[in-house]
Amino acid sequence: MNKQAAIEVLICGAGAAGLTLAIDLARRGVSLRLVDKLPAPFAGSRGKGIQPRTQEVFEDLGVLDRMVAAGGLYPPQRLHRADGTSIDSQEIVLAAPTVEEPYRMPLMVPQFRTEAVLRERLAELGGAVAYGCELTGFTQDAEGVTATVAGPDGIETVRCRYLVGGDGGRSFVRRALGIGFPGQTLGVRAVVADLELDGLSRDAWHRSAEGDMSRQISFCPLPRTDLFQLQAPIPPEGEGGEVELSAAGLQALVDARWPTGGLTVGRVAWASAYSMNARLADRYRVGRVLLMGDAAHIHPPTGGQGLNTSLQDAYNLGWKLAAVLAGAPDALLDTYEEERRPIAASMLGLATDLLDKAGQGDMKRGREVHQLDLGYRLSSLAMTSPANRPETALQPGDRAPDGVLRAAAGRPTRLFDLLAGPHWTLVARTTDSARLPAPRPGLRVHTVGEDGAFQDPDDALGATYGLAEGDLVLIRPDGYVGAILPAADGARLEAYLADVGLASARAPHAGAA
Repeated sequence: MNKQAAIEVLICGAGAAGLTLAIDLARRGVSLRLVDKLPAPFAGSRGKGIQPRTQEVFEDLGVLDRMVAAGGLYPPQRLHRADGTSIDSQEIVLAAPTVEEPYRMPLMVPQFRTEAVLRERLAELGGAVAYGCELTGFTQDAEGVTATVAGPDGIETVRCRYLVGGDGGRSFVRRALGIGFPGQTLGVRAVVADLELDGLSRDAWHRSAEGDMSRQISFCPLPRTDLFQLQAPIPPEGEGGEVELSAAGLQALVDARWPTGGLTVGRVAWASAYSMNARLADRYRVGRVLLMGDAAHIHPPTGGQGLNTSLQDAYNLGWKLAAVLAGAPDALLDTYEEERRPIAASMLGLATDLLDKAGQGDMKRGREVHQLDLGYRLSSLAMTSPANRPETALQPGDRAPDGVLRAAAGRPTRLFDLLAGPHWTLVARTTDSARLPAPRPGLRVHTVGEDGAFQDPDDALGATYGLAEGDLVLIRPDGYVGAILPAADGARLEAYLADVGLASARAPHAGAA
């Protein structure tokens, strides 16, 4: 059977990145289709770390509380020795939240739970995943993409404005585009499995033989489940030591490696053997087809960077796709690769370095994995700051910090509450409306000052944002600073807004220049 369908965006791959993009587009009113060749949702825990920056993304998407309820904090490490003794340590650097950074510790949420929460949110927005639907081909022209999808009811032809491939490390979309995926196989093969286990407590992440790749094994209790995640390096294919991924096969692995014995493997919910790779696609875009997530970059699991980097690809791409579909210049989509590919390269280097340290029994993870310090200062979307702005101050391209203002009616209001949603936000440390941009869809303007809608009793805009009286800060839909400039520089601001699809329907106020 051959059916015809027309939508704005077709997303191939319903992992965490595909679901995040679908949510972001759906809340913007973009028509989309999300397909996945798997017959049912992924059932494993593979990517279980949710870094602080991703927690901020989840807050904006309306799912953070559900994520916290679905997981928990990382447990301490317990290293077991051959003589039966053990020692506890904290691998994750613990840091108290601040006003500017409300989330400063990673969450542990099994991937199947993360994706379930995202599917639930997508359903609230009227969307769903079409499982058992495989992208089998596509062509593109100046107006859009024509794709063929094989599903339970036969072959379907889908016409869309844009196609996004979030279909994993073996991406059909990437291969069909002929995009190179250089990098390296890291010489480490491992087993990961979710299983029931008797003989260990659930108050720690249990490890043994750290630094010995032939004997190393660990068991991490997965929060709010009765499962542990087993992780163990194994020899490369063809070099012996093959592991049968059944309960009996994993029991044999555990018996051979656990120093004191006494562990019993029960039900195996999911298991996989895989080789670790570090690879980065040569390009993220060819015309109307774009890559994200593991289709664009694939990481070793150390440091918990893969899933988070993939989610933030989607969060960067969503608002740009929606803006171009609504009439913004097509060049806006080029900033997706410009911004996200260097981030992926950096995270690949970090994860590979952590893998080397793990092989030596040294796996401390601190602020460098939290992704709070990542930004886009070199992006073409980061307006050049005034010459007198200190280099140490917050700059365009940086993550926008949180802060607390006081509304005119008296209630405390977080800056993150003003940013939440699919719009741009302009915060003006002035109440001179004649110098502010004209109202328009997609831009919210908030005045801060004696006669403004908000006051700033703790000087958050001065201390954190470095704003003087009369300054403006423009914050992108994905929570990064686009511009910091005096209100008197209105013509420059209007030109920037036009470049991102927010041109005013009428001329700027008098005095804006």
